[in-house]
Amino acid sequence: MNLEFAKNEDLLKQQLFLLSTRLEKVALGGGEKKIAKQHAKGKLTARERIDYLIDDGSDFLEVGALTGFDMYPEYGGCPSGGVVVGIGRVSGKQCVIVANDATVKSGAWFPITAKKNLRAQEIAIENKLPIIYLVDSAGIFLPLQADVFADKEHFGRMFRNNAQMSSMGIVQVAAIMGSCVAGGAYLPIMSDEAMIVEGTGSIFLAGPYLVKSSIGEDVDSETLGGATTHSEISGVTDNKYPDDQSCLEAIQRIFDKLGENEKAGFNRATPQPPKEKPEEIYGILPADRAKPYDMVDIIKRLVDNSEFDQYKEGYGKSIVCGRARIDGWAVGIVANQRKIVKSKKGEMQMGGVIYSDSADKAARFIMTCNQQKIPLVFLQDVTGFMVGSRSEHGGIIKDGAKMVSAMANSVVPKFTVVVGNSYGAGNYAMCGKAYDPRLMIAWPTAKIAVMSGQSAAKTLLQIQMASKKAKGEATDPQEEQELLTKITERYDSQMSPYYSAARLWVDAIIDPLETRKVISQGIEAANHAPIEKRYNVGVIQT
Repeated sequence: MNLEFAKNEDLLKQQLFLLSTRLEKVALGGGEKKIAKQHAKGKLTARERIDYLIDDGSDFLEVGALTGFDMYPEYGGCPSGGVVVGIGRVSGKQCVIVANDATVKSGAWFPITAKKNLRAQEIAIENKLPIIYLVDSAGIFLPLQADVFADKEHFGRMFRNNAQMSSMGIVQVAAIMGSCVAGGAYLPIMSDEAMIVEGTGSIFLAGPYLVKSSIGEDVDSETLGGATTHSEISGVTDNKYPDDQSCLEAIQRIFDKLGENEKAGFNRATPQPPKEKPEEIYGILPADRAKPYDMVDIIKRLVDNSEFDQYKEGYGKSIVCGRARIDGWAVGIVANQRKIVKSKKGEMQMGGVIYSDSADKAARFIMTCNQQKIPLVFLQDVTGFMVGSRSEHGGIIKDGAKMVSAMANSVVPKFTVVVGNSYGAGNYAMCGKAYDPRLMIAWPTAKIAVMSGQSAAKTLLQIQMASKKAKGEATDPQEEQELLTKITERYDSQMSPYYSAARLWVDAIIDPLETRKVISQGIEAANHAPIEKRYNVGVIQT
């Protein structure tokens, strides 16, 4: 182990400690006092409900744990967006679970909560997975109602999805375990089965106070919309249960009897661990994100037996393509090469930059994987496409468009891991969020932005200085430096993976050693959805 390796390892372990600390805090939701109040009512917390529901010893792949991170400070924050979402296994069946966290503003819906709920439904729809809703929500967070109520991707979209998922044959089961009010009442009742917990569960379009103010009727919550009312009088819910545990056990019995889905048929062999030590990734990744390294060294620590069959190894070297297995699943890997390489013409190519020949190679490989029904894994550490007259004359736009078209029209599932830089059009070509990866995850080393912080800060400074000059205002070097520092700090904060995770631009930030497990669970989920579309790359220039 050399000094550089040790420095890299030390820094990444510090970043992982920060990640684990933040996740521990997030897991407390609204805090220990709010958890105690939940328990005093005889209720489990959202995370306790999920732990009780999923199969013993199984993993829960949480999506969006850091949603809402550092957002809404004026309202005391919104940890995890006030809802816990993920993929778990119930009675042996893989499914999506959505659990409102009543310790966070009584489970009220912030704008980011709506986005996260829609992401959960998107995962269920794409992968044809059953979905379970554990409902305990006070409804829309009224101070922010304008940002969560009326637009296409707002609160109402969830009920539209309920209806469409039902028509697709996707099983939806809902348990009303706390408040379920106003428009939110439609979610469980548009599910295939709805159950309610006695004493704590309630469902109504308008609560007692609103009923009193609207029509003058005096009525208590239990009479208006409690478990007995809806299970024995209105018939809105199917059954009532005395406590959270018995309600969750009923869901387990439902899932125990679900029929099997038709499978997509992705190839899987007996899983094998990598021969190269995965923990060496910590030392291989440079602490300085501008420094080169060999991406193949990373790949060999992620794939089974460290076996990686490269495609066109001697051509288009700034992108690495090849077939491998991850936890037994056959995958096609498209990764940015970060070491400096020599092109077929003998030119030195910078690491992390996409050149014309690399884009052409990647496009052809993506087409091949679609032809052979092999899921795609993108490993991003990209600064963008090569610029300059030589690249423009060589048709970089045409070759880049070819790669984007091949990737965007892919019908096999795609999974994206942001290893390091993810800048500009490189983010798009390497299957950024806009291109529907089934899961998009980031390592703590990730940086996502239009361009690097240094480049962006200098560009913004030049614009501001030009503006001052046009107005005849004088500047001095010290002022320029102070402004540059201020711009850089602001821009760098927005490049952080936590900024992206807070806004669900990535589904999770994970330890690199968790990558194999996450991709494996993602492909297993995708295998529930047979490929129904024919792959057609569309019109591209060759």
